[in-house]
Amino acid sequence: MPLALYLLAVAVFAMGTSEFMLAGLLPDIGADLGVPVATAGLLTSAFAIGMVVGAPLMAALARRWPRRSGLLGLLGLFLAAHVLGALTGSFPVLLATRVVAALANAGFLAVALTTGAELVPPGRKGRALAVLLAGTTLATVAGVPGGALLGTLLDWRAAFWAVTLLCVPAAIGIVRGVPAGPERSHEPDGPGLRRELAELRRPRLALALLLGALLNAATFGTFTFLAPIVTEAAALAPLWIPVVLVLFGLGSFAGVTVAGRFSDRRPAAVVVAGGPLLLGGWVVLGLTASHPVAVLILAFTQGALSFGLGSTLIARALYEAAGAPTMAGSYATAALNVGATVGPVIAAATLNTSLAERGPVWISGGLVAAVLLLALPFRRALAHHDAQPTIGATSVSADGTGL
Repeated sequence: MPLALYLLAVAVFAMGTSEFMLAGLLPDIGADLGVPVATAGLLTSAFAIGMVVGAPLMAALARRWPRRSGLLGLLGLFLAAHVLGALTGSFPVLLATRVVAALANAGFLAVALTTGAELVPPGRKGRALAVLLAGTTLATVAGVPGGALLGTLLDWRAAFWAVTLLCVPAAIGIVRGVPAGPERSHEPDGPGLRRELAELRRPRLALALLLGALLNAATFGTFTFLAPIVTEAAALAPLWIPVVLVLFGLGSFAGVTVAGRFSDRRPAAVVVAGGPLLLGGWVVLGLTASHPVAVLILAFTQGALSFGLGSTLIARALYEAAGAPTMAGSYATAALNVGATVGPVIAAATLNTSLAERGPVWISGGLVAAVLLLALPFRRALAHHDAQPTIGATSVSADGTGL
């Protein structure tokens, strides 16, 4: 894999840390800025909405820029939002900075996904995606607990400054590792925005995006509410919460790393083998959440299976969106974040039911079951094919049909 991919992953790590770290900082932010914790929670919602809207919007704005300029501009906007956030004493201003940071994050990830796919030979997009997503998974392993620790030892602003500092080596890496000139997709004969948006009507692409969104909804439906599972269902001390989060993050890193070696050549096999295992894991967790050992083991395995399967589905979306060379990454990013937004909302609705803290787990299981019901009948649609649509040609599958 090119060095530039790993340098891009540093920026993805910084942005992933920013996205997830607020989970451990909201009480301190609320106390410092004089708002209830529930109000402070709007910072998380604002970031999620900004990610969903920002992916296609920012990618469309940056589609005619050289890759390096686009990436640096979006990273600079992200850095500036965190500087202002660390300095402000106003909650509305902090809320606005989170929206801006999310827009920049979404745009950066969208461009980075497309750039990463262009930096590797044909047939290795899955492995390139695995490297980039490793930045996100490492954020859950080191970045999020690290941000919470900084918030505890110093204050919540220290975590914002730490993310700002992480952007500096990432920017240097982009300057040194990403080609400066415009790529083929920026030449006048490249597809127009209208044609790239029309790719969303292709059944193969729509299927891959839908499956990716559902799978991510399942993942974050439970990940968001791991704390009550640890402290209430398993009756562990609060100190075990970061341990479980780290185990989930380690599993996620392992999952994208292993799946990246198979998602290019055998994506259908990954789904057929990993999907039932993931579903079974959620069922087992729902039944054994009161056993601490089971929670610790399943935190790792479910993280691995969730991100391994999810990265494979998003890699398929990048393959299927080859006719949208500047917007493909934004479609994948939007799908991931729609899932990350909707999943916790659905899961939260179960907490006040008889399912209590196990409710999110059963919601995750149901969403994975939906993925399998949709994916298994269309295994051929997930199978790898090297055919790339040409500019001006209609994209079809190998057999000439939509699916």
